[in-house]
Amino acid sequence: MAEQVLMPQLGESVTEGTIGQWLKHPGDRVEKYESLLEVLTDKVNAEVPSPAAGTVVKLLVEEGTTVPIGTPICELDTGSGEGAVAADKPAAPAAEEAPTAAPAAAPTAVSTPAPAAAAAAPASRDGVRYSPAVRRLAAEHHVDPAEVTGTGAGGRVTRDDVLKFVEAGAKAPAPAQAPAPAGAPAAPAPAASVAVGAPAQIEDGDTLEPVSQVRRVIAERMVRSKQTVPHAWLMVEADVTGLVALRAQHKDAFRAREGVPLTYLPFMLRAVVRALKAVPIMNAQWNGSEIVVKKRVNVGIAAATERGLVVPVIHDADEKNVIGLAKAAQDLTQRARNGRLKLEDLSGGTFTVDNTGAVGTVLTYPIINAPEVGIVTMESIVKRPVVMPGDAIAVRSMVNLCLSFDHRVVDGAEAALFVNTVKKELEALTPSSSID
Repeated sequence: MAEQVLMPQLGESVTEGTIGQWLKHPGDRVEKYESLLEVLTDKVNAEVPSPAAGTVVKLLVEEGTTVPIGTPICELDTGSGEGAVAADKPAAPAAEEAPTAAPAAAPTAVSTPAPAAAAAAPASRDGVRYSPAVRRLAAEHHVDPAEVTGTGAGGRVTRDDVLKFVEAGAKAPAPAQAPAPAGAPAAPAPAASVAVGAPAQIEDGDTLEPVSQVRRVIAERMVRSKQTVPHAWLMVEADVTGLVALRAQHKDAFRAREGVPLTYLPFMLRAVVRALKAVPIMNAQWNGSEIVVKKRVNVGIAAATERGLVVPVIHDADEKNVIGLAKAAQDLTQRARNGRLKLEDLSGGTFTVDNTGAVGTVLTYPIINAPEVGIVTMESIVKRPVVMPGDAIAVRSMVNLCLSFDHRVVDGAEAALFVNTVKKELEALTPSSSID
């Protein structure tokens, strides 16, 4: 009995997904809940489990292709397995023509369109079909896909084929220009500064690195966020001398007892959670004609991995103490770096915290993880002289807290109240404070 597997829902407001890598291929046996493929979410690959045990019959969507949620992506034979096909059988032509849906609130274009000959790469030519991913990549590099030799099943042109063609220095022929009618004004030259996707100058000795699927998704989402969300930014500094002493006092015993390190991040997370409770509009999402103030407090934690930036989510973070937040953050960070996050780990976020101080920064301007309305960073803690009450000067441990917020939803007064609440919570910590 054949069963279709559909592109899963990847999170709130997400309308499409990209096939990152098939972990099983036609003819392979897969058990129920065993990883079937990797799907590109906003910022990371997420493994998708098989909905049933069976044999993979057919892959309906090739790697690198973006399709809407609910699109059939493969077929499983959940019976005796007699319906399985050979591993080298090409995917159905209709699957290659799966449309790429535009996410909600996406801008009309992320970059300036390529010239007409490249931007209008045909879906097929001489009976050869080109996937949406191949057509898009060919347009970006001004390449005619008909000139690329395909190495895929049945001679199909793949993304790697296009990239190799570009790296070899091949160029598509410039389109013929019809002479302008006598007296017609000359078309104005495009402004180079407007072209977000303007081609780079490649010189001898330069190295061309293909853009990975994860990096491509990160780029598209970051550009979309900056183009559609009116970012505003502010910063305050906090005296965390008491926090530094508190952590130093407990970190060794904490690791021995709990099995995870005691970093500054869980204290920051607890302060942010309390600030979100005090200023609920920061725990909201922009939804076009309405603002959705979220009931649950689900805090995303930005983390760097070898494959790119990851934002796993601590769900119901307001129900956890410092110990619970430390364990949750450690678990998510480790699984993110090992590529073992689940879809639910990447969905439902209502606010994001970025521990940029871990990489040594002292001042950053983070990009909002839309449709959330804010992201806050905790910078490096540094010792410096500070003027104390009574004009005394003392060496204190200081940290900058940087907040980017969506000015459509939040005004400066509310944003300042939020970040100052975080500051107050951190400054209230002393060596005698409880970490339970």
